[in-house]
Amino acid sequence: MKKIIFASIFLLALSTSVHAQLVKFGLKAGLNYANVTGATLQTDAITSYHAGLVTEIKLGETFALQPELVYSTQGATYKTALEDFKNELGYLSIPVMVKIYLGKTVSLELGPQASFLLSEKKEFDIENSNTFDFAATGGLGFKISKNIFIQGRYVLGLTEISKNADAKNAVVQVSAGIMF
Repeated sequence: MKKIIFASIFLLALSTSVHAQLVKFGLKAGLNYANVTGATLQTDAITSYHAGLVTEIKLGETFALQPELVYSTQGATYKTALEDFKNELGYLSIPVMVKIYLGKTVSLELGPQASFLLSEKKEFDIENSNTFDFAATGGLGFKISKNIFIQGRYVLGLTEISKNADAKNAVVQVSAGIMF
């Protein structure tokens, strides 16, 4: 009986150790360089931020799945003949990235991103803002150490930010984070 209990405890400890290596949790934050594409008015990019939670699920030696939950500010400055107007959109973004490790420290990251509009700071009135944004994302990740990483990513909006405009989000993100 003691051998069965000892073996059960050993297997439980081993499975916990293996599970800990397969799933990691972390935090990330960084800068956004955001603009819109397809706008009828001339626009300039804005610099903003993003921050959130990261999970990495190993699917093998060279593949992983990385779902995230990130607050991200996006938007643009719109230029008119009289003055410039800034529109800043706050989204809760959920990217689900497929990571392909190109070596021990470099990974290619590709996947979809669903975002939900939480706030809108605007210096002019945009009617009928869409509360959902769908995007394609891609970029590179670099492991600086076992737990610290940096990422560069491009987010290409596939849905319009407003019902009255053909403008779509376009964001370059640079992040740093830590995995636990």
